[in-house]
Amino acid sequence: MNTEMLVVYSFLLLIAIIILFYLVRIFTRFHSGQKRLEKKDVSQVGFVVDTFHELVSKLKEKEKELEVLRQKAEDKALAIEGYNENILQSVPSGVISFDEEMRITKANQSAEKILEMKNEQVIGQYHTDVLSKPITDLLNERKIIERAEISYMTPSGKRLWLGLTLSPLKDSEGRTIGQILVFTDLTHLKAIESQMELRTRLLSLGEISAGIAHELRNPMGVIVGYTKLLSKKADDSLKPAIEAISKEVSVMDRIISDFLSFAKPAELTISDIDLKMIIENCISSVTAQRADINLHLTIEGLPVMKGDEVLLRQAFTNLIQNAVEAMPNGGTLTIGTSRFKDSTGDFLELSISDTGHGISGDIKDKIFLPFFTTKEKGTGLGLAIVHKIIVSHGGSIFVDSSDEGTTFRLRFPISPHV
Repeated sequence: MNTEMLVVYSFLLLIAIIILFYLVRIFTRFHSGQKRLEKKDVSQVGFVVDTFHELVSKLKEKEKELEVLRQKAEDKALAIEGYNENILQSVPSGVISFDEEMRITKANQSAEKILEMKNEQVIGQYHTDVLSKPITDLLNERKIIERAEISYMTPSGKRLWLGLTLSPLKDSEGRTIGQILVFTDLTHLKAIESQMELRTRLLSLGEISAGIAHELRNPMGVIVGYTKLLSKKADDSLKPAIEAISKEVSVMDRIISDFLSFAKPAELTISDIDLKMIIENCISSVTAQRADINLHLTIEGLPVMKGDEVLLRQAFTNLIQNAVEAMPNGGTLTIGTSRFKDSTGDFLELSISDTGHGISGDIKDKIFLPFFTTKEKGTGLGLAIVHKIIVSHGGSIFVDSSDEGTTFRLRFPISPHV
């Protein structure tokens, strides 16, 4: 029942009480009057009683009308509340409200999904018991934040980028009754932005690499020629040294070839390829001598994909080789696929996971850069070339790593733009 109806109902009830009070007084006065006026008094009392009954009847009718209005108002309020609840649960952004003691009073479905929590388990809980830093720090400060981007770790260890706003929650009279947090998962957008920046950097470095490789190729050819000439004229005591020079020259030649491979524009030879067969062949060639590697494969039912079989085989082999090398004492190599759809189209995701030592956070953003390597004899071009191959097929590559292992995720459009 709203305020206006309560006022009307109270006013009518007050009038009825006042009339009833005066009627009782009149009835008492007439009842105690003189007998000679008894007939007249009885007539007057009857008139008053009839009037009272008529008034009571009208009041009951008004009460019924008020009850109908009250029920309509309640139904309307419930409909509005349900509509608002539907809006809250349908928005893609996460929304969490808190009371003045910073206990959670409401969380929509997007908030549950993004932050990996259950609504029924968090309602009434203090924010520090459910959320982590830096969100808890922002809530404690009770500042108005119009727009901020933060890095946040979910309970499962997943690292997210969140864009959020934080503002006071007020009632209809403008009084602050808590806080409201609205946030959006920017992780995918950040990954795309990072991929675009990396692509630009790789393009510049590729041009530099081409120049370096060509400049080195000429003197390397001269060294190879003199080494062969020297090997024919030198005595046996110098031949070990000459062989060592030849080996180092071969290593340098392989590095230069990698430079050129990275710098050369990707020219794809497109055909229909069987991903399952390519992956199985790559696994066989890499793990043939490693009996201590356990394989978990879920690559059945893959669609036929258009791409360059040679380049994709090179990329898969490189990633599988890295995974195996990350498990020198044995472990589990897991390769799986899944399909998903978003606003940009249909995608196939291939994941390659190991149970090795993982990649530390301070170098994870550098692994696709040319010449960056943690291996003693690596050139630092392997993953850069992998990145280039995946991107040339219209795909993207991401990496997740912890001390329990590393997962590379390759995403390809089902109908890639190549």
